[in-house]
Amino acid sequence: MEKVVIITGANSGIGRALCERLLAEDVRLRLCLACRNAQRAEAARSALLTSHPEARVDLLQLDVGSVRSVLAAARELKARYKSIDFLYLNAGIMPNPHVDVKAFFKGLFSRKAVNMFATAEGLLTQKDRPNSDGLQEVFATNLFGHFVLVRELEPLLCQAGRTSRVVWTSSSNARRAAFSIEDIQHRNGTEPYSSSKYASDMLSVALNRRKNGQGLFSSVVCPGLVMTNLTYGILPSFFWTFIMPIMWLIRIFTNTFTLTPHNGAESLHWLFLQTPESLDPRAKYHSLTSGLGANYTEPRPMDIDDKMCEVFYEKLLQLEKDVRRNLPDLNQHQRNDLCS
Repeated sequence: MEKVVIITGANSGIGRALCERLLAEDVRLRLCLACRNAQRAEAARSALLTSHPEARVDLLQLDVGSVRSVLAAARELKARYKSIDFLYLNAGIMPNPHVDVKAFFKGLFSRKAVNMFATAEGLLTQKDRPNSDGLQEVFATNLFGHFVLVRELEPLLCQAGRTSRVVWTSSSNARRAAFSIEDIQHRNGTEPYSSSKYASDMLSVALNRRKNGQGLFSSVVCPGLVMTNLTYGILPSFFWTFIMPIMWLIRIFTNTFTLTPHNGAESLHWLFLQTPESLDPRAKYHSLTSGLGANYTEPRPMDIDDKMCEVFYEKLLQLEKDVRRNLPDLNQHQRNDLCS
């Protein structure tokens, strides 16, 4: 039976690299690129079919920052497929990043340079804003839209006698200090990206506690420091011209600078080859690259509190109910027999 693999944010960066690596591994799988930009998705599909002409590559219009789009996409997926084997939750945004230039140059020539580049701790902030659903944009795109998507697709993910996998693209910037259980959307903070990624770590742990018995297994990955459109947007182009040679040099002494999307997709590809029962539900699987360019995956424990994970999951369920009440025209068509 063919494997069905859904990847959000698949038209560029790590998502696109993952598509290439999965098709190189198994061209028989059914790959679905779930993307916001239809034109870019079609271009990505054409490129994949050029290198793998026998592949089956589907497209799906999906903006995970819009609950309406998520519900419509889930409805389409349930019409197309009978089951889903892998759901890679890779789409994400970091709008209006602001770098503390003074802290940057101070850290650049200190012993904390590697950690600064790898985590952006004390360096990077963003300005968030509400979206059309009244949710904070970063929270909605990086976390809540994916949460609703998983909930809607549970009939395809939770099936007797089968196992399915959900894989979250997290970050080394996912820090507990940036998250507040009293402000899960990070309305009052300046690090919404870090908060949303830490939230995805917690959600993965909560999903495993609730859904492993029904065949659904969740994992979290960190792609390392990868140069993508999102990363390049953090600093002006002339900064990267200056910094890149230094970063390649630093990679000789550390393994966290994966730099290319192909390298960053290492852990996502590695998880595709593993049996879910062998994985640690409380570990984050890091893509790492040696100074000589060898790629490998390493699990590292996450700074997670089980009780807070459960409280957070319950808050997401309540928020989902509240959001659905504001979408009455969709509610009548979207009530499913979710495996709870």
